[in-house]
This record gives sequence, C-alpha cells and structure tokens, in this order.
Amino acid sequence: MTDPTSAAPSGRDRLRELLDAVLAEDNTRLSDMAGQAHASPFHFSRTFARDTGESPVALRRRVLLERAAWQIGQGTGVTDAAFLAGYASVEGFTRAFARAFGHPPSATTEGSERWLPAPNGVHFHPPFHLWVEEHPRGRPGMDLTAFQVHHDVDDTARLIEVAAGLPEEEYRKVRSPGRTVLGWDGPEESIAQTLDHLVWSKEVWLASIEGADFPDRGGEDPASLRTRHREVGARWIATVGDIGRRGAWGDRLIDALCDPPESFVLGSVVVHVLTFAAHRRQLVRHMVREAGVEMDHGDPIEWLQDRYGGTT
Repeated sequence: MTDPTSAAPSGRDRLRELLDAVLAEDNTRLSDMAGQAHASPFHFSRTFARDTGESPVALRRRVLLERAAWQIGQGTGVTDAAFLAGYASVEGFTRAFARAFGHPPSATTEGSERWLPAPNGVHFHPPFHLWVEEHPRGRPGMDLTAFQVHHDVDDTARLIEVAAGLPEEEYRKVRSPGRTVLGWDGPEESIAQTLDHLVWSKEVWLASIEGADFPDRGGEDPASLRTRHREVGARWIATVGDIGRRGAWGDRLIDALCDPPESFVLGSVVVHVLTFAAHRRQLVRHMVREAGVEMDHGDPIEWLQDRYGGTT
C-alpha cells in the first residue's frame, strides 16, 4: 500500500502542506489535520514526526504557545490569548505556558523570549507567518537572504504601527518637498507616501514575477497599509524562499508591466527591493523623529537579538 504522505507531485512543497494542515485554525484534532492532508491519522502522524522530529499535536501546541507569547507581549489579554491558542480554560493555558516558558503569561513583556526549543527550527514569526531556521541547533549556516527579507517585512510592519499612532497632520505632513527615491515612483515627501511606496514596491514586483495584471493600489492610511502589508509581506517571503529553494537567482522574468516589456534577473529584483526598502525605512524613521516620536535604529543586529532572547 502506498503511503499517501510519502511523495508529492513536482512543484508542491509537501512538508509545507503538512505544516499548514497542523496549524490551520480549525484543525484542532489529529483527524482534522490528517483529513486536510488527505491521509489517515496513522500515516499522517508517522510521516510528520519523521520529517520534523516532533508529533503534529506537539508542534501545534508549541507554535500556538509561541504565538500567544507574542500576542501577550503586544498587549493582548491573557484570557483572549488562551482561547486563541485553543485552551478551554485560562488555568490550563497558564499552567502550560509557565511550564514551557518558565514564567506565567502575566510576566510576559514585549522583549520576552517567545521561541521554545524545537527539533526542527519551525517557529511562529510575527505578525503572520512561520520562520523555519536553517540550523535549529545552532546558527552556523544562516541564510542571509532569508534574514534580510524577514527583517525587512517585520521592520516595515513595526513602522506602520508607529505611524498609526501619529496625528493625521503629522502623518501626511510634507517634510522633504520634491524628494523622490526612484524617479518613476513619484514623490515621497511624507511619512504616508514613503510607507505607501514601501508596500507598493513589493506589490508591483510580485505581480511581475507572478505574471499577474498591474495591481490595484490600495489606500495609504495606516489601516489600509497594515492590511496591504500583511498580504504582500507573506507572499514576498514565500516567493523569495521559493526562488532560493529552486536555486533560481539567475533566472530571468519578462516584466510585461513595463512598456515595452523588459527582462530582469530574479536575484537582481530581490536585491533591488531590499536595497530601496532599507533606504525608505530609514527615511520613515527620520521623519517620525521629526514628528517628535523616539525611534530605534532599525538595526538587524538588535532585531535578531530580540528574536533569540538577547543572544547573538
């Protein structure tokens, strides 16, 4: 009898499908997970444990606790975090949380460690996706491209949240008249315009890579940017990860959104986006400081230390 979880048609990431089945919000039971993966519970558990070194139920419980730690650090109440993590009672959640992290949920702060020991490097990474470490038992072979991509997405989300707390007049105030970062993108004279270009750049390049139509441009108010960034950030991480897994950095795309169409090397597109995203993030920081709000430096060293609980 063929194990239905042992192989996948070309182009499909079967391990990712198994992870998605384990972590889907509605799949609270092993039978639900196996059903989404089109496998029996026995074969599903056996294959998942073989590939990850962790049972499906244990991985789901751990990742949801990591997500809960992040949510509480961001201000979510313990009761809400408990039910979002699938616990029937706050008491049960508190016991499980304290056993895992060594302190009760109420002692969790924004800078608290939120990754638990894992045999496979799969962790919850805020605000909306998984982080899979290249070397979970150390970090000797860190993938620098993945590092930069995750840092960029995470830092942009942080800047949008900071900007959301500004008065409207400060958010839209013209601070550098006539400033453009790239001539074809238009002016970036305010916090609102610069954040919009941060998100828009990924939306347009992803449309080019995917061969999609020119995307509709959403609003530049913080609520709209938050929604746009959540969607495009997840797609951008997945797309760059796929390019890396396929070793396709040197492949070319034909950008039909250009008039006339142009050819670009995929690796150069990723570097282009990262380069100008880093520049724009620093521009936003300078403008936020001008608006009277203290800001960090956006240092990837500090960001990584925060992810690993103060270690480098």
